[in-house]
Amino acid sequence: MSSTRAVEKERSAAEAGIAARLRALDDLLAAGVGRLDEERLAPARRLAQRAGERLRLSGAHTVVALAGATGSGKSSLFNALTGADVSTVGVRRPTTGVAHAAVWGADGAGPLLDWLEIPRRHLVQARAGHDAAELPGLVLLDLPDHDSTVMAHRLEVDRLVALVDVLVWVLDPQKYADAAVHDRYLRPLARHGEVMVVVLNQVDRLPPAQVADALGDVRRLLADDGLDGVPVLGVSAVAPGGRDELRAVLTGAVAAHRAALRRVSADLDAVAASLSDVVAGPPRRELDATAVEALDSALSAAAGVPAVGAAVERASVHRAAAATGWPWTRWVRRLRPDPLRRLHLDRGTTAPDEESAVARTSLPEASAVERSRVDIALRALAATAADDLPEPWPDAVRAASRSREDDLPDALDRAVAGTDLGLAQPPRWWRAAGLLQTLLAVLALAGGVWLAGLYLLTLLRLPEPPTPTVQPWAGFAVPLPTALLLGGLLAGLLLALLARLLARIGASRRRARVQERLDAAVAEVADDLVLVPVTAELRAYGALRDAVAGLAPAPRGRRRG
Repeated sequence: MSSTRAVEKERSAAEAGIAARLRALDDLLAAGVGRLDEERLAPARRLAQRAGERLRLSGAHTVVALAGATGSGKSSLFNALTGADVSTVGVRRPTTGVAHAAVWGADGAGPLLDWLEIPRRHLVQARAGHDAAELPGLVLLDLPDHDSTVMAHRLEVDRLVALVDVLVWVLDPQKYADAAVHDRYLRPLARHGEVMVVVLNQVDRLPPAQVADALGDVRRLLADDGLDGVPVLGVSAVAPGGRDELRAVLTGAVAAHRAALRRVSADLDAVAASLSDVVAGPPRRELDATAVEALDSALSAAAGVPAVGAAVERASVHRAAAATGWPWTRWVRRLRPDPLRRLHLDRGTTAPDEESAVARTSLPEASAVERSRVDIALRALAATAADDLPEPWPDAVRAASRSREDDLPDALDRAVAGTDLGLAQPPRWWRAAGLLQTLLAVLALAGGVWLAGLYLLTLLRLPEPPTPTVQPWAGFAVPLPTALLLGGLLAGLLLALLARLLARIGASRRRARVQERLDAAVAEVADDLVLVPVTAELRAYGALRDAVAGLAPAPRGRRRG
């Protein structure tokens, strides 16, 4: 009982491992679709479907196929193992046109044989010398000859070789070095050695002294095929005990109930090996910060960010002068064009519901130099992102970096048009300075009117009323109307000069803040139209790399049968 529990525990662990690797296979397909050639993904796609179907079918049965060339004696061996003349025996021409199946324990084998599309089925009955209980759950197939002159026969062999759990290659002592089997089957299946057995049949026809040499030669050829360690058995379908070793191997495979899992595992190994070249580069999920910064800088220049910053600075000074200058000269300032209005960037006087309709600015198009800088930055970004990555990723990264290149000009213009330039609410000191300028203007006007009245009285020879004076310092007195006129004008001039100085300082700071906002808006455009597509390719590469790594099985000792 403890041995049975150990076997079940081992099988459960193997099933969990295969399930994890199949999930990695799904991840591989998801990451590779649209990026790798369908021809490269086809084996993985077929395996994902085939493995799921096989593992859903009977886990109590082990499908073993006898495959061989014409005259190799596989049909005779098949009949000897089943204890009945199920398969027609031939020597010079292929006689097995349709695969035959012999089943030890038919319960639950029907759906599995339907999936394999095996029409001819034979139930092995328990009888003397051929106890069906020896191999419970074995489904033994006799395949058509792989070197048949009939194309349909060869296609049937190819189809079933990809589906069965264990492959038993039956070789003729006279033709075991035939390139047809080595080049077409054994070498391509080098990663399936764990679910493969090679049988040198009809060894009874060889002198006993040559059997060991022939088996050694077969092992050497298999090692050249990448199948070093595959069991090589000398078998005879007619000699007493000539097939006992093969029956023991089959018994072990059936008893373990893991052949189907091992076949799927070997197929996963083959898929991982076939895609190892496309994930052979270093892991890379992030972009080079220097290349990103260079791209942002180039796009900012192409979007006219420096020009907008300069316009904001000039507009800020212009509006400050209009708000804080002499009331007598403000109208002159208002006649001058506002730098932001000329660029259609005057958000300070646009209603909120109208701002959303602003889609374009009047900024000039990027110059040839600026477009060249953007092109160079895109090339540099793609080059650093794809550095040392295997094909097809460099081309994919380059294509991704330019996938939305045509959308960049409009997107940059909208980003600039939609950025708050910080002039919607003027500084409070502008209003205070403007009110003070108005007060000084009123005082100057009052002084002027007062002096004009006194002058009129003088012209009319009328008595002048007493005029108050102010004494700024000892020994010097100034009539009050004169002090109001001159003091108002002088104070207004000084206030205007001071306001202009403060406005220039504030405008310089506002320009810096606006350029930061514009650079951030341009960076968002770069993210959406360039960095996100490129990063998506890098993450797909990383996901595929992880998936291929996930296909690799956990380290284990080699076990045959």
